[in-house]
Amino acid sequence: MVNAVPRQLGDLEDAVMTRVWQWNRPVTVREVLEDLQRERSIAYTTVMTVMDNLHQKGWVRREVAGRAYRYTAVSTRAAYAAALMNEAWSKSDNPAAALVAFFGMMSTDQRAALEDAVRMVRGDRPEVVPEESPLESTQSTAEGLPEAGTEETPEETQEEPVQEVPEEGPQEVAEGADSDPGAGR
Repeated sequence: MVNAVPRQLGDLEDAVMTRVWQWNRPVTVREVLEDLQRERSIAYTTVMTVMDNLHQKGWVRREVAGRAYRYTAVSTRAAYAAALMNEAWSKSDNPAAALVAFFGMMSTDQRAALEDAVRMVRGDRPEVVPEESPLESTQSTAEGLPEAGTEETPEETQEEPVQEVPEEGPQEVAEGADSDPGAGR
């Protein structure tokens, strides 16, 4: 299990974990090595040591596959980033000021992502539905009341009448319908 308060990954640890997170499947040292070698000169034993260290620190789990280990991420990159942000925020002597400063550093896209995340946590619906019909825009869900037109009427709660098929068979067969009137009975 990843430590409750993780330290930031080193450059090489981050490069390895980035691949493990992106591939989202068990990976071998050889696979990570070959991908890393596209960017830099690096030895097999270096990658093996980093992956072993990540295992010891609880970032990856491993299982034996033949003569090698296959490594899998224990957590997601999003959880890692959240833990780092939480750690930094918790060390502030003024958490509100730290958040205000952090929000001030955000790009427009980052602020929009934050607003989306807050809505998801609250369970709110999106503020604007792009292709909403005029009828839908007049419906209300305020105060937990059902949307207009969703109350069940006595007619809706009754079973629908079964359409009987004449003895001589159906006159028309709807496109895609089964031509055997007895099928499914």
